[in-house]
Amino acid sequence: MVRYTSLSACAALLALLGSWTTAMGDEVAGHLTVIRAARLVNVATGRIVAPAEILIEDERIKAVGSAVEHAGVARVIDLGDVTLLPGLIDAHVHLFLHPGSESLQTVEESVPQRTILAMLAARDDLLAGFTAERDMGTEGAGSADTAVRDAIDKGLIIGPRLRVSGNAIDILGGHEDANHFNPAQHVLSNATYANDVDELVAAIRQQHKEGSDFVKIYETGPDRMRDGVLRTPYQYTAAQLRAAVDEASRLGTTVGVHAMGEPGALYAAQAGVASIDHASQLSIETMTLMKQKHIPAVPTFAVFEYFANHGEAADMQRESALLAYKVLQFKKQIAAGIPFAVGSDVGPFPHGTQAREFELLVKYGMTPLAVLQADMLNGAQLLGWQGQIGELKPGYYADIVAVPGNPLEDIRAVGHVLFVMKGGVIEKMLPADR
Repeated sequence: MVRYTSLSACAALLALLGSWTTAMGDEVAGHLTVIRAARLVNVATGRIVAPAEILIEDERIKAVGSAVEHAGVARVIDLGDVTLLPGLIDAHVHLFLHPGSESLQTVEESVPQRTILAMLAARDDLLAGFTAERDMGTEGAGSADTAVRDAIDKGLIIGPRLRVSGNAIDILGGHEDANHFNPAQHVLSNATYANDVDELVAAIRQQHKEGSDFVKIYETGPDRMRDGVLRTPYQYTAAQLRAAVDEASRLGTTVGVHAMGEPGALYAAQAGVASIDHASQLSIETMTLMKQKHIPAVPTFAVFEYFANHGEAADMQRESALLAYKVLQFKKQIAAGIPFAVGSDVGPFPHGTQAREFELLVKYGMTPLAVLQADMLNGAQLLGWQGQIGELKPGYYADIVAVPGNPLEDIRAVGHVLFVMKGGVIEKMLPADR
């Protein structure tokens, strides 16, 4: 089945409300499809299969190889001179944010308005090839991301597979609090307050009740560069984070933290979090623990680059200095051999453009294959879908994208996705010579 999505917001919203639901009803149980292309990347090994065919039955991959069985196949889709990859994964997104002042949009825009925009953001990310994402906080919209996730799962709208956190958790006066507004106006925080262990546990339980898949905690901030070194205070002790990790584990889930630097990153690693996001400064002790516990860093270079190139002159100068520092630290992290996952922090910059993260990771020192493995293998594990997504293998979901050229030679190919399939459903198909 092929679905075509209008680029206009009005038509998109009509599609959200009706046509996508109708299209989902067209699927037939036992339907067999073959996708054919010039090449396929085995992400785990780095080997190119050429030519390549994938046999799909309903929402799952049934066979992969240079040639697959065609008996009983209802259709063959020949994509031509393209490379097939597993669907892209973004391990750090904000569906409820868009470019512009974050503090103002969360005050001026209602939760219903922000939810509609989040639905459109999810569509844009999917059509850019991102078939799975981890939404790292609604920034003041509570558990509204649960509704977006559930609508996608039910086929009411299109979007990536989602793991959602609901509101992130923060301390009073912390990174996401409304710190620069008139106190008399009682402007709400963009995160849920938790100032001690009891409040952390209570917040996690409330969010789990409302449908969260994991816990997002702000561990550091605000951030300042002083004498060429990042300074960022911690928000929770290692013991407090450990209590949060234990409670999440009791509920069968994990904790991801916003941690720009030390000592908060060390406390997070000691507590056993699932990921350390941003990770602009990591000590040797922290990196040793991350390797031992397989805790990936999620660098989010794309958002740092965006802020370094957009805004007031003084702000861009400050952000440029932070980005330069981050690049140097990243090279040390690569040398240390810590694991990485790929997350862009998209939202403050336009949804659907976050493949830039892949380019920046290569620009600053990783190989194209290492980036794809970080994205698809580590990303699948981080999102809790290992063995389901991230590889083109029998039994996995048929989450497949096609890109021009060979991304192992030029990673920029992932920014030009021509074909998107999620769960056996074609969401986008453009000519290979486009």
